[in-house]
Amino acid sequence: MKIVHCKSFGPPESLAIEEVASPIPKDNEVVVQVRATGMNFPDLLMIQGKYQFEPAFPFAPGAEISGVIKELGAEVSGFKVGDRVISLPGYGGLAEEIAITSDKVVPMPDGMDFITGSCFTMAYGTSYHALKQRADLQAGESLLVLGASGGVGLTAVELGKFMGATVIAAASTDEKLEAAKKAGADHLINYSDGVLKEKVKELTKGKGADVIYDPVGGDLFKQAMRCINWKGRLLVIGFASGDIPAAPANLVLLKGCQIVGVFFGAFAAKEPAANQQNFQELFSYFREGRLNPTISKVLPFEEFLAAFEILAQRKAIGKIVITYAC
Repeated sequence: MKIVHCKSFGPPESLAIEEVASPIPKDNEVVVQVRATGMNFPDLLMIQGKYQFEPAFPFAPGAEISGVIKELGAEVSGFKVGDRVISLPGYGGLAEEIAITSDKVVPMPDGMDFITGSCFTMAYGTSYHALKQRADLQAGESLLVLGASGGVGLTAVELGKFMGATVIAAASTDEKLEAAKKAGADHLINYSDGVLKEKVKELTKGKGADVIYDPVGGDLFKQAMRCINWKGRLLVIGFASGDIPAAPANLVLLKGCQIVGVFFGAFAAKEPAANQQNFQELFSYFREGRLNPTISKVLPFEEFLAAFEILAQRKAIGKIVITYAC
């Protein structure tokens, strides 16, 4: 089988497709023939050694996949060969086959295709956990989403609107904001001029946003702290800007607000029952037609470098998916 191997930290150009033996499942694993891999910004960070977790070399990037079960380990129950599944293995997904522990594999909902399945888990899982458990977002509150055109950003816009919030989408270009508008945003802010605080204050009649969803960090985090409402919650999702900001503790005190960390991977591992409930709800919303993932680019496996280039240049609108000839 073919796999994209990362043998040392570096740029995407240091990666290469190699031919290796097919994986053999351990007793608690299934082997999945991968049909599609959803690409995410953490994949880029991981191959550069900038992510929270560093796999042992060699490894394949690719945090989430969809596919068909090819083989079962001796102790696996509840699945059979041929089942359509989705999974969030964390890494290893840029490959034609992957062995995954069965507890990380979920049956794909009826009506969901492989491309959609490959990019549903991380983005919706992160945003729903953030807005539901971490922010306790309430109907009628205002939600400011930074980086609103990215994979997680668009799902935050979509879910925030679905949960009854007034959604303010903020992004760096009008093209990106158009995608956020289609996802349900009530108000749009182009912050390419470096101005965010005043625009948010104007839209919220001077109060500031009740909840701020920040996957960008850097200067936008600093501005967000100055346009958050009393008792607001600023959700730290990630640092796509490459700049991890320091929190101004004086503003936390003066605004009576909270800075709330959102680490979806840890939540899924430490609170599996709550995570399972979240996905039962998300799959139900999908079947009802309430969730519509935005997929802007589908590329064949051989063109995986193009996907990394789009991520690195921060040009992604919605999700990028890699597919395989099966």
